Amino acid sequence: MAKAATPTKSTKQKPASGTKQSSGGAKSGTQKKKPAEKPKPWRQANGKVDAFRVLAERLANGEQVIPPRMLTGQARREHVRSTLREDHATRIANRAPGAANKFDTLAGDYFKFFRGTALLFYRDLVGEDASMPTVMALGDVHPENFGVMPDANGAPIFGVNDFDETIYAPFTWDIKRGAVGFWVATDMVSGMKRKKRRKVVAKFVKGYLKAMKTYARHSNEEHDAFRLNNSPEVIQRLFEEAWEERRDWLWDDYLKPNGRGFRSDDELQPLSSEKEKFQKAVNELAERKGFDVPDRAGELKVKDVCVRHGQGTASLGLPRYYVLIEGPSKDATDDIIIEFKRARLSALEGLTPPSDFNAGSKADRIAHGQSVQLAHGDIFYGAVEIDGESFMSRERAPFRDDIDIDKLSYKTWKKYAKACGAALAQAHARSDDLGQIDYDVEPAILEATRPRHLFIDDIVRFTAEAADRLKQDHKMFCEDHARGAFENIEMIYR
Repeated sequence: MAKAATPTKSTKQKPASGTKQSSGGAKSGTQKKKPAEKPKPWRQANGKVDAFRVLAERLANGEQVIPPRMLTGQARREHVRSTLREDHATRIANRAPGAANKFDTLAGDYFKFFRGTALLFYRDLVGEDASMPTVMALGDVHPENFGVMPDANGAPIFGVNDFDETIYAPFTWDIKRGAVGFWVATDMVSGMKRKKRRKVVAKFVKGYLKAMKTYARHSNEEHDAFRLNNSPEVIQRLFEEAWEERRDWLWDDYLKPNGRGFRSDDELQPLSSEKEKFQKAVNELAERKGFDVPDRAGELKVKDVCVRHGQGTASLGLPRYYVLIEGPSKDATDDIIIEFKRARLSALEGLTPPSDFNAGSKADRIAHGQSVQLAHGDIFYGAVEIDGESFMSRERAPFRDDIDIDKLSYKTWKKYAKACGAALAQAHARSDDLGQIDYDVEPAILEATRPRHLFIDDIVRFTAEAADRLKQDHKMFCEDHARGAFENIEMIYR
């Protein structure tokens, strides 16, 4: 519901002299003056990032202020509605087809709703955990944001794989987001009872703490990576399932029958006329990253470009392009694909407790987060500007894949949660080696989580409460969505 501002009188303006008027119905030799267009008594509502930044500071300083998670009933409904409208304002205003698709997707189930509404989740955490150690946080931890991806040499590694929301924040924010993600997924996807969900969440937290303890002792997080030969069994299976020959991957999923460019279908829309523009973007990326072009990228020549429709959950409706780079063989069997996706503010922006650490803005922030959390990650992960907008980039690969959570048993869920907790700990532990943190992260986190069992119990209790609130939020969202609540942006009337 938009807040009404105090009405104000509008000043009448005279038409500019010499303005040509319509002659319809007017007598000969006379001009009918066109009345001045009155200014509209409404305007688009501004976002609330700055307001929440102030709220975060007040809460962090111990002031007694009611955060959004304490709202109930109609007040909570209007908060959910307003937050989702704000988060998607540009997409709604532009009538982007992906915006409508995203809201339909969010209505599907409350795990998809959780994945696509990070801003709503973090506004409930506004200003919390100010006393906890800060890390380079991923920002959007959940079971499907871990996976296999290419490292700097194009070889497969396992780890956190979505850096769109990354920002410096208390380490507990990632743990809380991940814990709720595992709770909701095991409920929605696997239909587990609450007792089993608690145990899966506890495994996630225990996996994190155990790995953090190891990194505190051996300081090997900067060089280690989860690979086929050193990963838990549940992750080794993912490596094996994800593997596909590049030629088969290219020709089955992307290329035209002659191999000369992207095919056209409901997901891929070729933009061959834009090759020159994206060649400049690729050249800028290589220059900014300062890397030697790997042999597998040939001469870094753009072969074709396409728009990718309907991918992601949180990013549905944002522009996303695939750029085909000609491989050294020039026969379309070893081409590589670089993805460019429009970047936006982190959902955590203005919500974290005040911090001296700044990862940058939009795509630069995302690239910084990836460089910290994956020490030897994808060399094409970076930031460029296209048509005046900030875009992040990354390589797509035949083995870029995440686990099929639909097929996990209760036993495998626990193993997978533990492995993901360890991977998150590895990403956090790099915050002082490769990021801006100026103290030893590992011992600080271990000290902050004592006594261990109390910390785990606190996270599990937080998770159950947050998930129950999320379920109610989703129900209210579905009701509002059915009534067209997200067809228009927030407006302020006067």
